[in-house]
Parts: sequence; C-alpha cells; structure tokens
Amino acid sequence: MDQRIERSEILKRLRAKIEKGQAIVGTGAGTGLSAKCEERGGTDMIICYNSGMFRMAGRSSCCGVLPLGDANSILLELADEILPIVKNTPVIAGVYAQDPYRRMKCFLQEIKDLGFSGVQNFPSVGGFDGRMGREFQEVGMGYDREVEMVKIARDLDLLTTPYAWTMEQAEKMMTACPDILVAHCGCTTGGTIGVDTAMTLDEAAKLCQEIHDYVKSVNPETIVICHGGPLEGPKDVEYVLKHTKGVVGFYGASSAERLPAEVAITNTVKEFAQIML
Repeated sequence: MDQRIERSEILKRLRAKIEKGQAIVGTGAGTGLSAKCEERGGTDMIICYNSGMFRMAGRSSCCGVLPLGDANSILLELADEILPIVKNTPVIAGVYAQDPYRRMKCFLQEIKDLGFSGVQNFPSVGGFDGRMGREFQEVGMGYDREVEMVKIARDLDLLTTPYAWTMEQAEKMMTACPDILVAHCGCTTGGTIGVDTAMTLDEAAKLCQEIHDYVKSVNPETIVICHGGPLEGPKDVEYVLKHTKGVVGFYGASSAERLPAEVAITNTVKEFAQIML
C-alpha cells in the first residue's frame, strides 16, 4: 500500500455503506495472497495479526494467545508481506498491548509510519476468564492495558477497532472512545482446526445486541460489529445481523481465509486425484 488511509476517510466509507444498508466486512489476512484476494473480493478492512500466520500454517488461531513467538514482531514481519500488496484498503494492525518490551506510544507511531491505518487489541487477554484472567489483571497485564493502547491509538488518529468479549469489557473499552467495537463470540468453529464448542447463533445474537445497546447508550457514533464463535460462514453472519438491531457488520478471520482455503484446496486436489490415464 502506497500510503496509510486516514481515519476520517475510512469512517466516511463505512458510514456510506451503512446508509446503503450494506454490511461492513473486515477480514483477517495471514499471507499476502489472502490480503490480495480479500481486497479483490471487496473487503472494507484487512486485519493483520500474529494468529493469521499460525492459522495459515495449519495451526489453531489459539496459538496467537500462547507464548509461541513475539506477537508484535510477527506483526511487523507480516507488515512486509501484506502492506505492499494492498492497493486501496485500510490495513489494521493487531497489537499485543501487554508486551512489556515495547513503549506503546512509540510502537504505535511506528505502526502508523509503516502504513497501517488502525489498530485492534489482538493478541488479547480478553478471552481469559476465571483465575487466569484475574491474575493477568493483578500483575498489570490485564484487559486494562488494551484499553490504554486503544486510547493512545486514538490520540494518534488511528482507526480503533477493539474486541470485547463481555459487557464488562465493553464498558471498559468505551472509555477509550473506539470507532468500532467488535463483539467477540469466541474462537471460530469449523474446518480442521476450529473449535468444537461454541455458543449458539441465538446466544451470539443476544450477546451482540446487549453489547450494541450499551455501546450506543454511551456513544451513538461508535459502530458495532460481530466476530467469531458460531459465525463460521456468510449465512451464519446474515442470521445474526438479521436477529439483531443496529449491529452492522462482521470481522472474519478463520471464516474469511482459513475455511475457504481448506475447502478450495481439498476439493481441487480431489479433482486432480481422480484424473485417470
């Protein structure tokens, strides 16, 4: 990408789509080919973070929240693969806010200078509940660090598109005035490395609606979209959007690059394997 797309321009594009009744679509890319195809397909935003590398290497997206490499360094490596190939679509950086070796304001400025148009809080501790989530918070590595990262990004005029898994997290994140809040419904199901256990589509719709209603009560300008869990394909997303009011889009990662690749490659090789001499 020749240059970063300004936050104001991105929001103008997104609100124009909403006015036309079209859903916002953001898609994760772990390879340059994924990014190229997603842009050709008409995605509104391309999200770049460490899980994409693991996912497209045949490993679970859950690897992204485990100590399997330096998440922010992986992001920078992916930047070299993805940013030069994207022509006119904003690319969002997934930033690991708890990184104790980064001065976050300096790092976010570096992200901006590289050509990223915005940020997302991933990897995130937001999906850790119970004892582990409490212990992260007690040692200063909890979800609050992600809220602070989003605040810094907003001050730098980067588009902010954070995840929230719960109402409590949505309440915290709204103090950072995000542009887009993504209601996270858990790890995505389906395929060879998707999770088996997830909330139902109706449960996902209920969570998204609750988060939406709270977000809009705080700031009517914040856009609310959904992600993950049972939202495996376009029909699942359409179901949730039709069973909620005001939720206007979807972020897809596994559903946008891993699952389509699994199906297409498997079926194509099956066809080759059936060729008779």
